[in-house]
Amino acid sequence: MTGPAVVIIGAGIVGCALADELTARGWTDVTVLDQGPLFTAGGSTSHTPGLVFRIDASRTMTRLARYTAEKYARLGCFEAVGSLEVAATPERLAELHRRFGFGRSWGVASTVVDPAACVALFPLLDGAAVLGGLHVPDDGLIPAVRAAEIQAARAANAGARFIGNRRVDNVLSNNGRVTGVRTADGETFPAAVVIECTGFWSTGRPLIPMVQQYVRTTPAGAADSLPILRHPDRDLYFRAHGDRIGIGSYRLVPGPDDLDDLPGDGRPAMLPFTRDGFRSSWTAATELIPALRGTAIDDAFNGVLAMTADGFPLLGEVEPRGLWTAAAVSVAHSAGAAKALAEWIIDGAPGIDLRELDADRFGAAQRVPAYVKRNVIAASAIAHPHAPPALRDLRIGAFHSRQVELGAVFGAAGGWERPLWYTSNPPPDDAPPRDEWSSRHGSPIAGTEARLTRRKVALFDLTAADRAELLGPMPGPPVGQLIRSGGMTLARVAEHRTLMVGGALPRQLPPGVTVRDITGGTCGLGVWGPVARELVTPLTGPVAVDVWEGVLGLVPVTMLRIPLLGEPGWEIYTEAGYGARLWDTLWAAGRELGLVVAGQLALDSLRLEAGRRADPPAGDRSDPDRCLVCLVVTESGDVPVGGEAVYAGGFAVGHVTEAAYGWTVGAPIAYAWLPAALSSPGTQVEIGYFDRMLTATVSAEPLFRPENEGTRITR
Repeated sequence: MTGPAVVIIGAGIVGCALADELTARGWTDVTVLDQGPLFTAGGSTSHTPGLVFRIDASRTMTRLARYTAEKYARLGCFEAVGSLEVAATPERLAELHRRFGFGRSWGVASTVVDPAACVALFPLLDGAAVLGGLHVPDDGLIPAVRAAEIQAARAANAGARFIGNRRVDNVLSNNGRVTGVRTADGETFPAAVVIECTGFWSTGRPLIPMVQQYVRTTPAGAADSLPILRHPDRDLYFRAHGDRIGIGSYRLVPGPDDLDDLPGDGRPAMLPFTRDGFRSSWTAATELIPALRGTAIDDAFNGVLAMTADGFPLLGEVEPRGLWTAAAVSVAHSAGAAKALAEWIIDGAPGIDLRELDADRFGAAQRVPAYVKRNVIAASAIAHPHAPPALRDLRIGAFHSRQVELGAVFGAAGGWERPLWYTSNPPPDDAPPRDEWSSRHGSPIAGTEARLTRRKVALFDLTAADRAELLGPMPGPPVGQLIRSGGMTLARVAEHRTLMVGGALPRQLPPGVTVRDITGGTCGLGVWGPVARELVTPLTGPVAVDVWEGVLGLVPVTMLRIPLLGEPGWEIYTEAGYGARLWDTLWAAGRELGLVVAGQLALDSLRLEAGRRADPPAGDRSDPDRCLVCLVVTESGDVPVGGEAVYAGGFAVGHVTEAAYGWTVGAPIAYAWLPAALSSPGTQVEIGYFDRMLTATVSAEPLFRPENEGTRITR
């Protein structure tokens, strides 16, 4: 087969990798256009140092990097010199142990080594300047331009065309569907599929150009066999260029707001070097590698690259239909991202879970340059998974003033301020001591809120969940019923009206069905607990169906009966203008029933106790030899946060997907993928947690039985 006509915009390493992946799957009617000369058009591919560090807190990013390195090794354009990441502080050394755990979870071989071993691996290093390091022997270097050329040649041999000096000015569409592109000289290229691989030129996407400094020294006695070196405590990385050393800085600064201000000398992604901005980096480099004191900077530049607020690429289909993007993709992930996107385009789904990289994952307020600038995370940062974004108060819900009065401590989700816990609730007297890492961005007050939910009834803010109305003859449950799947709820409110809660807006709809995003104009509360019926029913009258539309007090609402926490209760939604009235109505009616306000930390604890785990990636669900199981951790003060390796018999056999302290059961709870042979209740395993092991036991689910039937822990 030849497949439909495809136009790829951009002949950098990502565009060439994508052309190679598409043609390898039989789609050979591929045209690749670039605004400059082929393969050296002056984008990030032209100046990247080509470093590949495989281990990442994200399993998806690790898989993309691993495929990239393996593919380029087969093509003869990968140098497996290994990597060494060093720690100069105890906090960084602990982080390296955590990264070692990620490596074990994701199947990447690595070793935490002492200072002497660091010097043995990188002899120019001052061993007294470090406390240890993480060595990954299979990391290495990619000559990016060469890799682009090799993949382009393979794609061209299969039928693809590559055309340089053709700047695309417009993506053409008709009736919401791509029809092709038009270049600056007026030439039209018809296409059913158009893919942007344009880096920081990807206008209209939630990314910005950032500037990173890079220098090459005069001869320093280096050798090409040296591993790539990362010194995150000083925001530096190093690689050998023959007998010279290349030094890069992770200290990112925003690039030009107007891309027309970039140099017109054929190297637009290479700005003039700012020596003053590199002085502290040079001092730190010479402290780590004393041999650099006898060298000077030979050549240097400020390199421009594309960055998103969370540091992940943008992959997927955007508007109009048939337009795809692969933006902010580094050379280290280029082939892996291209493979996943090619599978997605051709087969309708990628071969791996790409939800955290989805091009539509950011809300409107998170797409503006100011938000991206404030939230860009340096690769050297010790990023806690529960840390809030830097820019706050983007979206304020209808209940915010009431929550502030009750001492809410807020986190953020989808740009919304969302309560984590309320200081108006007291901490429990028997809260176990917690380690600093897992308790960061948390509070034992969540324990009080969780326990009171189990005893009485609690109010939770659900406004941050995405909501949409599907209008028309939509297949699904009958009126008054709902289905939950993949973290999404479909609730049939009327014959031709379905409420969707959670999940991305569908791109493909049945004939006659339209979709309307109602998140910003609505709000939601969750009411759960053993006396939830006593709270709600007097305000609504009897509710005999799972999906009910009516009036609560004086507030028009849509209610979904979902025992999310193992307790009876409802999700209650209304227009944002009624939000304060809805809160006040429930709060006043709940006083005599012991109603408590509770935050997201309590909700997550209760949800896991009830066996309501997050939806696993499709790639994991499809493996019949692995099961997602519940683990109860013996050590009460140590709570995994996700990504930790699970061991049996001294070998890594799985990884933790999510965890929380179970305040009802009195123990940390973790969900983990394990081989089916280790999934029986009572099976003992260990969880790698920094530089120590936690004992855990597979338990039957749920730990808390629905409808308040009590708890059980099978050990």
